[in-house]
Parts: sequence; structure tokens; C-alpha cells
Amino acid sequence: MNKEKLKPKRVKDTMVTLARVMQPSDANPGGIVHGGSVMKEIDNAAGVVAIKHAGNLAVTASIDRIDFHNMIFIGEMITIKASINMAGRTSMEIGVRVDAEDLLKGTLRHVASAYLTFVAVDKTTGRPLEVPELILETDEEKRRNKQALKRKELRMAIKKFETSCKLDPNACINLDIS
Repeated sequence: MNKEKLKPKRVKDTMVTLARVMQPSDANPGGIVHGGSVMKEIDNAAGVVAIKHAGNLAVTASIDRIDFHNMIFIGEMITIKASINMAGRTSMEIGVRVDAEDLLKGTLRHVASAYLTFVAVDKTTGRPLEVPELILETDEEKRRNKQALKRKELRMAIKKFETSCKLDPNACINLDIS
């Protein structure tokens, strides 16, 4: 592995902002943009951040959650802002915010948020590769990193639970999660 590729990176060095005007092909007959069209743009922006941070190919491992807050309509411009929240050994959590702007009225609304996990991979073998450490410079970056680590803990606990359910499906039926 090239030592330069593993040199720690700052959040601001890999963050991206993409913008796109939503077209009729992105929407249903009522002019409301499909969630899937927005999800594709979210994945694209997060993928750019992951590749920039890793200095290698990176693939989507999971979409932790995606929340849609408001509808988006044909002709509105969406702005997708993505930045890295956490870098593990081979994985990275990327946070994404999507805003929509009515270009005629000049109004802006927060329409979606998502957290995605990417894994850096070797292009030839597909095997995971180590990623650089993340340099956290601001209080906001430190807060987002702590939250990302908690989400990772939860993901691992859920994965363990799902594995145990496969081994004993009846053990999961009466689970009390309150």
C-alpha cells in the first residue's frame, strides 16, 4: 500500500456538493420526484467522498437510513452535500444532506438525510483495503464522529442479533425491545 494514500485526511478535503435539476424522468405522473432518484444521487455523492478519502475504489456496503422530510418537484434543483463522519479500518460512514430549491421562488427546503457505509476495495481482487485516518478539526466534526461511532455500534449489535435469529428463528419472535 502506498504510504501517501494512508496519510490522514481532513473532512474538508473530501467533502462534496453536487447539484441537479430534477426532470420529468425523475418523477411520477403527479410531478413528484421518486425517492429512488434522490437515493441514486445520495449514493453518487457519498461514493465520491468515500473514493476521495480512501484514495481507492470504494463500494456501498449499506445505507444505514434515509429519511425524506419534504417532497421534491420537477424543475426544482436539489443540492446534495456529503462528508465523511467516521473512518474505520476499511470502512467509512458518509453523511448526506439534500436540499431542494424552487428556482422561481428562490425558496430552499431540507428534503432528505442519509447515512451510508462504504468499504474501500482493491479494484483487481475486490478485497477490502485500509483507509486513512480521519483528522477531526471542528467541534461539529467531532460530534458527528461520535454519533457515527454509536451508529456503528448499533449496526454491529443488529447484525449479531440477525445472525442469532438465523440460528434460532423462534428466539426472535417474542423479543422485547422496550
